[in-house]
Amino acid sequence: MQLTLCAPCLFGLEGLLSDELKRLKMSGVAAQNGRVLFTGDFEEMVRANLCLRTAERVLIQLGSFPADTFETLFEGVKALPWGAFIPKNGAFPVKGYSLKSKLVSIPSCQSIIKKAIVERLKLRHGTTWFAEDGERFRVQFALQNDIATIYLDTSGNGLHKRGYRPRSGAAPMRETLASAMVLLSRYKGGGVFADPFCGSGTLPIEAALIAKNRAPGINRRFDADKWGCVPKKLWTDAREAARADEYDKPYELWGGDIDGEALEAARENAERAGVGDYIRFERANAGDYRPAEDAVTVTNPPYGERLGDISDAEACYRLIPGNAERLYLLSPHPEFEQIFGRKADKKRKLYNGMIQCYLYMYF
Repeated sequence: MQLTLCAPCLFGLEGLLSDELKRLKMSGVAAQNGRVLFTGDFEEMVRANLCLRTAERVLIQLGSFPADTFETLFEGVKALPWGAFIPKNGAFPVKGYSLKSKLVSIPSCQSIIKKAIVERLKLRHGTTWFAEDGERFRVQFALQNDIATIYLDTSGNGLHKRGYRPRSGAAPMRETLASAMVLLSRYKGGGVFADPFCGSGTLPIEAALIAKNRAPGINRRFDADKWGCVPKKLWTDAREAARADEYDKPYELWGGDIDGEALEAARENAERAGVGDYIRFERANAGDYRPAEDAVTVTNPPYGERLGDISDAEACYRLIPGNAERLYLLSPHPEFEQIFGRKADKKRKLYNGMIQCYLYMYF
């Protein structure tokens, strides 16, 4: 079955995600704001869930149509091929949003979409009652400028939830953003990788996964794992192929932090991710950090908005060695370069949650 697939991402990561999809040999890759579209069948959907590092989810885009009234929304949804995916006992919760559209009531839209799906499934399954006690098929809708786009979520929990981080620090970074920072640093396992503000270890762990070429979703499950319409063999084969593509070489990764509890969580997270043997976590003050000659330093110091205050964040910036040759630092501070004392060779706008930041890159 040929599918239109959609991978949402954090704003600013569309280019990186497009590159990932092209490396996976996906077809029809097209970047849009906050998402990248591509095409394929169930095999491509499975591989995308397992292997994408910077995507938040993998959605099946079932259709897009004008919907400025509840009647047109109902008829448009009813016309979609729900029976090809949702079985008689499938659960299909509905959620979504409306932006610059006449249909502004989200609960009303949810109700209309649910009724339309039920009417379509009645025709497919020959019943008027749906217990919804089987596998889950989460329906998402987006109403924008009176155009409705309808999706099925194949991932379930967001792809940033790799499964290795039940414990995290007070201001955790999403694994997808951490992975993006490592990809932008071009670290692939050579030399030393260092993070002097490592917290619960997300950046070094994602760097180790990239160095080993380990699929980030290899140790977790997805909603579509349970879908009867997706052959189980596709998941088995994709996981086996991903494991066969891993590297096993000596790597040198280091994470430092002054918070002992965060470091304990970092060690546990690294073990859970299967990369504990590659990362050395150490209780250390960032002011004592001196990068090795071949080191790439990738770090996310405290911002002030979440931890402490702005003056604490500025003090953290002054701890970082000014002569670090390969430095990639994420900050929302508008005067970071002045505080740090060096103008970045390049900077890139990224979002950490709702906080607009820049990744300052020193080559």
